[in-house]
Amino acid sequence: MSPVTGVLREAWDLYERFAGHFLVIAFVIYIVTAIVVAILTAFGGVAGEFVGVLINFIAGALVQSALVTAVQDVRDGRVDLDLRQTVSAALPFVLPVAGASALAGIGIAAGLVLLIVPGLILLTFWSLIVPCIVIGRTGPIHCFGESWRTVRGWAWNVFGVYVLVFLMWIAFAFVVGLLSVVLPRTAGNFVSTVVTGTLAAPYLALVVTLLYHRLTAAHQGEQAPWLGAPGTPGAPGTPA
Repeated sequence: MSPVTGVLREAWDLYERFAGHFLVIAFVIYIVTAIVVAILTAFGGVAGEFVGVLINFIAGALVQSALVTAVQDVRDGRVDLDLRQTVSAALPFVLPVAGASALAGIGIAAGLVLLIVPGLILLTFWSLIVPCIVIGRTGPIHCFGESWRTVRGWAWNVFGVYVLVFLMWIAFAFVVGLLSVVLPRTAGNFVSTVVTGTLAAPYLALVVTLLYHRLTAAHQGEQAPWLGAPGTPGAPGTPA
């Protein structure tokens, strides 16, 4: 059986179980970022817009790092790090994640512009750079090779998972967009960005982190345990 089998269901189970924790982390970062960017855009002119884009990018790296940290934290079946501790633990990885994400974005965009297929290949093989940095402690350059080696052998399965996640995200963003259309344009964009990011980012972080652990275990000839399942330390029904 492929190590990718059932990863979406497992991610959803963990999402439901720790939703409050994940959503608070994502919401706080997104709402603070959205407010700061809105102020800069409204009163900062062109320079403000540029700084706003930069802040958005750094905040995106912080969200990814913090959520992967949070997912790693609940692997034992309980929350050990609160919001402040999670963000503090993720801060050292923000710049490496931001740098790696920028390089990955350039490479993937170039691949998509050229023939589409190279971009999708890079998107698949480089999809684990964040957990490679945050969990594997790999540098922002070496994380590309590490992600590639981790995905290798199950690339089609991983690509299929991302296609399903992308379709789910499109449907969700469409619904949120319809609900926010009654608001003024600026307010609608603000609400849509915060709501979509807050609800969708934790699930994507779960999928990516679970894939990292499953594929790493598969390469080592082991079977990755269901995170939080009975038998996993700290999980319900597990003897102390």
